[in-house]
Amino acid sequence: MSTLLSLGHGYSAQALARLLIPQGWRVIGTTRNPAKARVMAAEGVEPLLWPVSSLAPALAQATHVLQSMAPDQGGDPVLAAHAAELAAARPEWVGYLSTTGVYGDHQGGWVDESTPLTPATARGLARVQAEQGWEALGLPLHIFRLAGIYGPGRGPFEKVRNGTARRIIKPGQVFSRIHVEDIATVLAASIARPDPGAVYNVCDDDPAPPDAVIAHAAALLGLPPPPEEPFDPATMTPMAASFYAESKRVRNDRIKRDLGVRLAYPGYREGLAALLAEDGG
Repeated sequence: MSTLLSLGHGYSAQALARLLIPQGWRVIGTTRNPAKARVMAAEGVEPLLWPVSSLAPALAQATHVLQSMAPDQGGDPVLAAHAAELAAARPEWVGYLSTTGVYGDHQGGWVDESTPLTPATARGLARVQAEQGWEALGLPLHIFRLAGIYGPGRGPFEKVRNGTARRIIKPGQVFSRIHVEDIATVLAASIARPDPGAVYNVCDDDPAPPDAVIAHAAALLGLPPPPEEPFDPATMTPMAASFYAESKRVRNDRIKRDLGVRLAYPGYREGLAALLAEDGG
């Protein structure tokens, strides 16, 4: 039986588990939250409360490992506590979920997997360091650089409905995005076609200004768009402001060419329409 050890069993990993478990996979997922552990168990995932004194028992059972935990002030939390155990493990496939933030700011220009890593934020730099740390272990590593994630429960509709959505205008600003179900498709395709050392950008075909996405969501709801606001970091959380420090368009040719992926949601218009349909309109 194939067994996935999901380190930091969050939003994207949950979508992958929904694909794998019906195929007969065993999934072990870590969480810090006992309440979430009960939900995971109900979904067929074997919960493992984090932190653990040793990761070796779980690694011994795992044929595949997915690391989704973001770096913290101490760096990658899994490497910080369990690097030696990981280096001694022998999984068939390891995936690390990184971010397109490692490329930094390209003023709206295109980047691909060969673009030099020049992160513009502390978060992006921490991701570069985490990628390097995982590469140094000598495992069959696959790196997935994710664009902005959306999907069920993470769309703009609720904010538009309750009036908290903001349409920030920063000329030239553009982001790439990816629906969570397409992330799961990419990960499953990589598991089926392992290529240790490979790096993949995971994004859709339609990078767009964030204000355009909010306006389109409002139009789908039949509501007026939120008023335009000029970009002002002083009115935003540090996290939100950091997203606007970078503007780039991300190429996704490699997931199509090397993994044979066909995106279910090639752009935000298709993705938002599906979310609204799932939400009952």
